[in-house]
Amino acid sequence: MTIHVVQQGETLSTIAEQYGVTTERLIIDNELPNPENLVVGQSMIVRIPTRVHTIVEGDTLTGIAETYDVTIDQILRNNPWVAAQEALEPGQTLLIAYEEDPVLDTALIIGYLYPFIDRDVHRKTLPFLTYQSLFTYGFTPAGDLVPIQDEELIAIGYEMGVPPIMVLAPMNAEMNFDTQIAHDMFVNQEGQNRLIENIIATMQEKGYIGLDIDFEFIQPEDKELFIGFISNVKNRLEPLGLLTLVALAPKTSGEMTGLLYEAHDYPAIGAIADLVLLMTYEWGYLFSSPMPTAPLNNVRQVLEYGVSVIPNEKILMGIPNYCYDWALPFIRGESMAESLSNQEAIVRAAQYGVTIEFDEIAQVPFYYYTNEQGVEHVVYFDDARSMDAKLRLIPELQLRGAGIWQIMNFFPALYMVINELFTIEEG
Repeated sequence: MTIHVVQQGETLSTIAEQYGVTTERLIIDNELPNPENLVVGQSMIVRIPTRVHTIVEGDTLTGIAETYDVTIDQILRNNPWVAAQEALEPGQTLLIAYEEDPVLDTALIIGYLYPFIDRDVHRKTLPFLTYQSLFTYGFTPAGDLVPIQDEELIAIGYEMGVPPIMVLAPMNAEMNFDTQIAHDMFVNQEGQNRLIENIIATMQEKGYIGLDIDFEFIQPEDKELFIGFISNVKNRLEPLGLLTLVALAPKTSGEMTGLLYEAHDYPAIGAIADLVLLMTYEWGYLFSSPMPTAPLNNVRQVLEYGVSVIPNEKILMGIPNYCYDWALPFIRGESMAESLSNQEAIVRAAQYGVTIEFDEIAQVPFYYYTNEQGVEHVVYFDDARSMDAKLRLIPELQLRGAGIWQIMNFFPALYMVINELFTIEEG
């Protein structure tokens, strides 16, 4: 895998000629949204095929996998578009193998999704995942679960070998985290026990293999109650062979204060849970001043603190799959960014004919543009380079893997990098 950054004067044809590949290969692998209008500074991944297969009438994925002694998952990871098709079409070309470096590590990869995910995006993404985490079940203080429409997604996941994890979060009707809902459950032991019973019954009925406890903005005075709840869950799930995962705010020390951080006790929770997701994103967010969503220097600080107090093999690094566009000048308390997919960020860069720059410290691309109304904007996003830099922290710090928030948009660069660097744990 080579990451090529477009230079002034280059076209898709000249880049393809440079590497001895076809323009079609570059377009398909990167799902290029702008093949006729490349942007200076845009990155793309170049894969050099060593074995391809042209589909003929009667071919099946099983038969092709047997012919080349590879797995169906390998074929789908090399050709994600196939998973979104109802059937193979004669004349299409499958990438079976390509020039690649030795994999760095084995990684557990979780993808978070909402029930309304586009089913083609869902199927294209599943081959890159160990588990899918369905967001989110809510609850009442009395212990009743607030369910989601998850049956179809669970069935598709099992069909493709990706078991589900149930996400539990204290959210109100507006889908905002609610500290009071959590507190009322913590102090109601009868309701808490009933909630856990309902969770177990639902998990066993629907085939969930674990519970992801995503409790954000917990009152600091509820810290011990929160830890007690996690312990209660773990004690009930573990004998049944079910996993306990906890999502934790991005802390760089145990002394951080504030509603987001204080109840998330890394050492105590890390000692109980089977896995923890460190939410290493949202430095740049809807209401923040313009900055990268997950700058590498900040991500590293959180992970280095994490591995100092939690066993490495329990830690998942959070990976954002979205970005933001800010209008300038930024006015704190008034400005609100626009959320984009990383592919949409490229479309916008091509639309305005900008040059993409790269922040070497944060290891993320960004650009400025002026819209039709004369308003200047700045966009920070992720590309193959930034994802490669972040994901290489997994083997460096000997982490268990990564959790992707969220998989609602297909991001080719992210999955090609995962495919290049890791053997993905099976669920």
